[in-house]
Amino acid sequence: MVSAGLSGRVLDPRRSQTNAKIPAQTGREECTLPNPAADIPPVDIRLNRLTLAFCGDQAHLEKPFLAGYFKKYLNHLRFCHGCAIFFYSIVGLSDTSFPSHITHLLWIIRYGMVVPVFVLGFLVTYTRYYERFWQQASMVYVLVTGGGFMMMSSVVPPPLGHSYYAGVLICLVFGYTFIRERFIYASVAGNLLVAGYILVSVLVIHVPGRTLFHDSTYVFVANFLGMLIAYSIELSARRDFFLTTRLSEEQRKVRQANVELEMRVAQRTAEILKANEKLKSEMAAHLKAEKEKRQLEVRLQQARKMEAIGTLAGGVAHDLNNILSGIVSYPELLIMDLPPESHLRKPLLTMKRSGEKAAAIVQDLLTLARRGVAVSEAVDLNRIVAEYLESPEFEKLMQYHPHIRIKTRLESSLPTVVGSPVHLSKCLMNLVSNAAEAMPVEGQITICTRRRQVRAPIKNGVDIANIAPGRYVILSVTDTGTGISTQDLERIFEPFYTKKVMGRSGTGLGMAVVWGTVKDHSGFIDIDSTEGRGTTFTLFFPASETPVAAPAEHTGLSELSGSGESILVVDDMPEQREIASSLLKKLGYQVATAASGEEAVDYLKTRRVDLLVLDMIMDPGIDGLETYRRILELHPGQRAVIASGFSETVRIREIQQLGGGGYIKKPYSLEKIGKAIKAELQRNQDGRQATP
Repeated sequence: MVSAGLSGRVLDPRRSQTNAKIPAQTGREECTLPNPAADIPPVDIRLNRLTLAFCGDQAHLEKPFLAGYFKKYLNHLRFCHGCAIFFYSIVGLSDTSFPSHITHLLWIIRYGMVVPVFVLGFLVTYTRYYERFWQQASMVYVLVTGGGFMMMSSVVPPPLGHSYYAGVLICLVFGYTFIRERFIYASVAGNLLVAGYILVSVLVIHVPGRTLFHDSTYVFVANFLGMLIAYSIELSARRDFFLTTRLSEEQRKVRQANVELEMRVAQRTAEILKANEKLKSEMAAHLKAEKEKRQLEVRLQQARKMEAIGTLAGGVAHDLNNILSGIVSYPELLIMDLPPESHLRKPLLTMKRSGEKAAAIVQDLLTLARRGVAVSEAVDLNRIVAEYLESPEFEKLMQYHPHIRIKTRLESSLPTVVGSPVHLSKCLMNLVSNAAEAMPVEGQITICTRRRQVRAPIKNGVDIANIAPGRYVILSVTDTGTGISTQDLERIFEPFYTKKVMGRSGTGLGMAVVWGTVKDHSGFIDIDSTEGRGTTFTLFFPASETPVAAPAEHTGLSELSGSGESILVVDDMPEQREIASSLLKKLGYQVATAASGEEAVDYLKTRRVDLLVLDMIMDPGIDGLETYRRILELHPGQRAVIASGFSETVRIREIQQLGGGGYIKKPYSLEKIGKAIKAELQRNQDGRQATP
């Protein structure tokens, strides 16, 4: 295999010697950035000169090229098949010029043998298997067509039968050009046709030597030109594919360079803002500039606050949920071992609820970072409202605000919303809580649900984007309180911005959680507020026709218990391994632990387990996905349950695609991990029974 076809530079390095420069804030310094187009080596297409297949370090391009080549010309192939059927059939009318017995023989060959093959080939193009052998099939079609012409030439008496070599020329043109067949297959078909034509002319038709020489010359020339054309067509297609692939790679590099450039620009922008801070005293007389600077400071503060929360949510959620696992799980284990009359049950339950509340706060932070909504199910907003009005949280709110009246207007037969019932319920709870805080004296809160068809974009004063057209389910909360000032309305969705007493009536995250949840549900928020008259929050959620699933039943300990199955817990946190081991042993499983992915792989080199409980993020060492991949090499089909302190991620879904099972979020309870283990073991058992 050798290089062939193309050699050249994608970018001229002579134009990339000058690096980009950004002026520093003082105007005297310069920042030199690397140019992504510099020092790019020449690129060569490496093709097998005979077959034109990609070879060498470019062999990996062969499969995607063939797939793209097929998809690009599939409809063209069908069109060519249709043309072949039509013209091959219509030309049969010329066969009537022969005596009837010869015409019948010609029609048997044409309509009884060749045309059915064409029709069958046309139908096969609509099957899913056609892509595997379309080149070979096209070669067969060409040979069948040419064979039909040779058979007809042997039936027609000379000298008219000699002229059927023109059909062979048509086959060569068709095979080398129209059907986009690869050069190697087209050449095989063309040369077989030429050889067959000569053999039939000499042995069957007995074409005179001078006529045979004349006709063969044309056939040889046509075949040679066809081979050149097919070679050029395929070479051009491969060249275009190669250049397109390299162009995409270079564009990716340019995008990466742009990201780095933006980071440097952002760094310099921050430095400029810091320098401007020092000039406040000098700009006191310039009221307009001072006002603009204050607005810039507000936006910068909001951006930094959101960035800090995103960093907090992404950086500590995993570790914090691991820590909370002990607070949530150990009390549950201890309560199970205590007698019902024990005085320790109440403090342990209090400890467990405190851990669950802390986990809920972590979940709020994940919601702000747009990483919290992992559940997607059909939700009835009317049921959300009804369950909240019967909840202990609402009862406690009414104890603090007994002067407030609650009124509901819920539209019946409401479409569902696809999302997380926990987050939607928390949205409603935060809105009602804020409405109650806005009414220091008696007042009324109205909770309303309805459907709405938005036919044109609605301008929105608080949302960045207008409300898009579509079918929505509306949830609105209206109060008759003090209203919201224009200044507060601009900052109402900022994290930690609150008018409540911090630590007593709020955390400052409520409205920010509402914002994040609505955005995660692809919805919109609208606010109508008048100072002294009240406020209405209107949440728009895309409507769905998916029915609400039946509620899950509580599972008892006996139904969660195992039968001595072996489980390997893989987690880098010693406390988490101990918690998971205690919970699973309580359920009757045989438990082993591993402190890292590497340790788990070594453990399973000489042993087998029924199930893995696999942590996703382990530091240092390989993570859960890589661990599972290596274990599958040792034990194909190994079942696993994935545990993580984050919400569901792309890497978790990759494990599930490899054969992993359910996902449980830390901190988990005995019931949650028991259900996940039981379901995965049952799935493993069902798979074994289905395998003969």
